[in-house]
Amino acid sequence: MLEKLLIPVTATIVACAPLTAFAQQSTTHGTFTGASDHITTGSVQVIKTADGGALVILDSNFSLDGAPDPRVGFGRDGKYVATSDVGKLENLSGLQTYVVAARINIDDFNEVYIWCTQFNVPLGIATLNRN
Repeated sequence: MLEKLLIPVTATIVACAPLTAFAQQSTTHGTFTGASDHITTGSVQVIKTADGGALVILDSNFSLDGAPDPRVGFGRDGKYVATSDVGKLENLSGLQTYVVAARINIDDFNEVYIWCTQFNVPLGIATLNRN
């Protein structure tokens, strides 16, 4: 009988790194506003890590209405910086985490973008507030 109650559990590993590399150093957060006639909503957190990189966390309330080739990246004062791209948006909604390489200094930016590379337009912008 007990075998029928067991539920298989699976996990996906996003990145292999020592846990100490992800120790929180500082956090910024923001809320998305849609752009270019797209609806983008929800919260984002950017957490600096001990290894000099960062994590971008789109919270469970994140949502994008859809677009071709959406990417996650950074910008400053209303201007997206293409070299800050951290990867393809994996899902149009829900909790998701992106690893930011140490070569990208997140202190240089005050916005997180959801960016459409096909049409070179913003889909959503979140202004970051320091904790």
